[in-house]
Amino acid sequence: MSWPDLVAVAGVALFTSMIVGAISVFALLLLRKASMLVQVCVLVAGAIIAVVSSMVMVAQLMYLSPHDFTVALNVAIISGLVSLLLSATLSFLVVRNARALFRAARTIGEGELVTSTGYQSSAELSALGAELMATSAKLAESREREKRIEDSRRELVAWIAHDLRTPLAGIMSMAEALEDELAADPQRYYRQMRQQVSQLSAMVDDLFELSKIDSGTLHLSLQEVSLYDVVSDTVADLRHVAGGREIRVESTLDSDIVVSVDPRELARAVSNLIMNAIQHTPADAPITISAAVVDGRASVSVTDNGGGIADDDLHRVFEPGWRGVSARTPSPHPPTSSGAGLGLAIVRGIVTAHRGEVTVRNVPGGCRFDVLLPSDALVSGAGTAA
Repeated sequence: MSWPDLVAVAGVALFTSMIVGAISVFALLLLRKASMLVQVCVLVAGAIIAVVSSMVMVAQLMYLSPHDFTVALNVAIISGLVSLLLSATLSFLVVRNARALFRAARTIGEGELVTSTGYQSSAELSALGAELMATSAKLAESREREKRIEDSRRELVAWIAHDLRTPLAGIMSMAEALEDELAADPQRYYRQMRQQVSQLSAMVDDLFELSKIDSGTLHLSLQEVSLYDVVSDTVADLRHVAGGREIRVESTLDSDIVVSVDPRELARAVSNLIMNAIQHTPADAPITISAAVVDGRASVSVTDNGGGIADDDLHRVFEPGWRGVSARTPSPHPPTSSGAGLGLAIVRGIVTAHRGEVTVRNVPGGCRFDVLLPSDALVSGAGTAA
């Protein structure tokens, strides 16, 4: 084919394709709200019609015989129809898969778990289906977590209301007895009222601390302190509580561990762990508090002999208000505990604020809580535990 003929053929094909393309674009604009299947068919039909029209126009320009022109025209039309039918079939498969993904997305929106999106005919749609299933699993996990948190909050409100009524009712009855001069031993009533007020004060203090943790307004004042001093001072402050209940508190500490922490908040976290151990450990059973360096991180461990925690409840121990199967009424021992089930939640909040982590696991005879501070909190330390 000579260059002039080639240019003529190219010009005819380009002109025809532009006209058919413009008509296809206009049709797609009119059908922009139609089904994807219709739009794909219009798109494919436009491409096929452009090819067939170009072939017909070029055949006319080539001055074929009427018979040859009829044959070429029939071949072009039949090929176009077959191609259009094949394209419509393939488009249906693609649209069917897209509709399956749409149904999966709607199922996710309705809060149900999607475990399968069906067979996908392309790598992109398969990747999208896998991503939808992963998103569904994450959302299901998030909804379950939110449900647990909401249930925990409802339980917390109910327990706090119960725990507040008990000391308030006692204070009210003792105050009325003193006012009516019916108290046989007023000094004993005063002591009991002070104890109840201390209980309420501890509960309010715990609630205030937890509110700061939840709102992100807990600010740390970091200082370089000896971990031995923080833990040993906390043990000394609580030793009279443990001694009154005939519980021995043993400590095996490394005095050379220096950490950058908020000593007041860390002492509170350790105190809460020790109080939790005291409340659940029977008389004459040891409670061990140890400090060490584990894999380059300073740690504090509290091990009790309270019989351990049910495996199903291990993931709940740090939820606000969780108290397992123990009694809901706060115990009068020790007075430094609010009994509201907030202690371990506060521990987790304080440790998280330090960018550390706190874990719990069962050990023979009881359970062990480990507070692990971040590696950059360790200033200096001697001795490394496995």
